[in-house]
Order: sequence, then structure tokens, then C-alpha cells
Amino acid sequence: MTFSDKIKVSRELCNLTQQQLADKVGVSKRTIAAYETTDAKARSSTMRKLAVALNVSYDYLANDDVTDPKQGIEKTSHIELARSQYGTKAANEVDELLERNAALFAGGELSEEAKDAFFTAVTRAYLECKEQAKKTYGRKK
Repeated sequence: MTFSDKIKVSRELCNLTQQQLADKVGVSKRTIAAYETTDAKARSSTMRKLAVALNVSYDYLANDDVTDPKQGIEKTSHIELARSQYGTKAANEVDELLERNAALFAGGELSEEAKDAFFTAVTRAYLECKEQAKKTYGRKK
């Protein structure tokens, strides 16, 4: 499924008009129409807003190969926390950390509470290391 298809189907499942989605995301109705009918793709910052508005994961919208709208949605808040504190590079690093470490549970099912506790612990450890490095190796003036 393409980005265009995912936007349109997800919007319809949320019972939103193009205008309503545009208002939630902060773009024009024309932009939403372009996403749904052309090969136009949203910038990553807009795609994150679309994912929140449509209650789907960023991974789902960003990757045509991902078919599950909820894939990776449980790590979104952790990634956004890293983004807000240290920017896009940190968000990407936390995403990769969570993705790689989730493989530890391959073959087993975890409850949502257990997953969230694990993601919180990994994110907290990452942010603490980042803060310590900032204090230790901070920029010299």
C-alpha cells in the first residue's frame, strides 16, 4: 500500500474529511488532497503529525512495506521524548535502540505494560547517558 492509499484509508477510517485532517495537522486541504491523489509525500515532521491525527504509526506512513497501521506505535512517545530533548539524531538513535532490543523478545509475547516498562527503561538509560556525556564532554567556550 502506498503513502497515498494509507492516508486516504486511514482518514476515512477516522471519519475525517480532508479539511478536518488538514486542520488537525496544520496544512491546507489542498495538501491533504495531494497526498491522497499524487506521489507527494509529507515531510517527516508533517508525517509525524499525520500519524498522530490518524492514530497510526509513523513507520506505517513512512514505509510502503509496513502493512500494520499500529506497527511501532508503542515506541512513539519514547522517540518523541528524545526528539524534544536532543533533536532528530537522538530520536533516530532511540528508535534504533528500541527496535534492536525488541528482538530480545522474538518468539514471545509481552503485555503492553511490560513493553512500555522496557521501552521506558531503555529510553531513560539513553537520555541519562546523553546528559552525562553532555556534562562530561560539553562544548568548551
